[in-house]
Amino acid sequence: MQIEYVDIDKLIPYAKNAKKHPQEQVEQIKQSISEFGFNDPLAIDEGNVLIEGHGRLLAAKKLGYTELPCIRLTELTEQQKKAYILAHNKLTMNSGFDLDLLNQELTAIEDFDMADFGFDVPDLLEDDEDDGYYGDERERTYEEYNLDDFDGARAEGFYQMPIIEAQNAEPDELISFNYVLSTKKRKCGVHFYIDDYQFERIWNSPQQYMDKLREFDCVFTPDFSLYMDMPMPMKIWNVYRSRLIGQMMQDVGITVIPTLSWAEKETYTFCFDGIQQGGTVSVSTIGVKLDDENKQMWYNGMTEALKRIRPKRVLVYGGDIGYKFPDSIQVKYYDNKAFKRG
Repeated sequence: MQIEYVDIDKLIPYAKNAKKHPQEQVEQIKQSISEFGFNDPLAIDEGNVLIEGHGRLLAAKKLGYTELPCIRLTELTEQQKKAYILAHNKLTMNSGFDLDLLNQELTAIEDFDMADFGFDVPDLLEDDEDDGYYGDERERTYEEYNLDDFDGARAEGFYQMPIIEAQNAEPDELISFNYVLSTKKRKCGVHFYIDDYQFERIWNSPQQYMDKLREFDCVFTPDFSLYMDMPMPMKIWNVYRSRLIGQMMQDVGITVIPTLSWAEKETYTFCFDGIQQGGTVSVSTIGVKLDDENKQMWYNGMTEALKRIRPKRVLVYGGDIGYKFPDSIQVKYYDNKAFKRG
């Protein structure tokens, strides 16, 4: 096997990797690398897509690695890649420990706290008979709320909004998310300015859409609604969901444009968190033009957003409603399929 060192930013996680890597596990891998070094190369294909080593990649990013040792598997068919990824994950967790020998080894190790690597001696020595109920139900809960994808180290604010890194994009054309599976277009951006029920599925099964979304020039984050009559916890939840999906998309190499949304002034305490300054953002004016109260609320929120986020560019979906953007900000208006510059 020939080992090559690859820039960590050029490594692309396999979007449909079925193996979950909870933050607790990533921290344990991180601790192992810190103590013993990075001694296990990743496996990648000819396009730098990971075949195995997703947990090690996440840990290495946290440790600040700029390149990683890799072996390149170039002769696998697409079917072989899928099979190998699943087989490798299954085989690495398909056997347990001899508890007597394990206890002897753990007792003999004095220089390291093996709890840092996920070993808990009292738990290991307990009766291993388990009906699986607690673990299974916990896993279902994690899957339902995408908890394995949340990383507290990449969140900000009191409500821990996942951070979306600033990126710049200016697509000439936009299509809505509900057409991504049927359209032949690729040189365009994808927006979520449609009814929530049409894109709730990306929250329920995000990995099913990552490969497809990666084919487009850029993707806006989901525009989960912030209706005035919603209770505040639901508004916080919808902003959180939008940020987390955006962060997950960035993690697989998608150019992500954060969607701005707000309601009353009280939502300013959380609705702009997680968006880095200096990039491109998107906002909608749909439903604002004909209502003076909504229009004023939009103006107020937009002014607050510019103050906090300081974007380089704003992509406005729905047309110009007369708001005066500062000359330092590039603005592009989209009106259905047509657009004009401002």
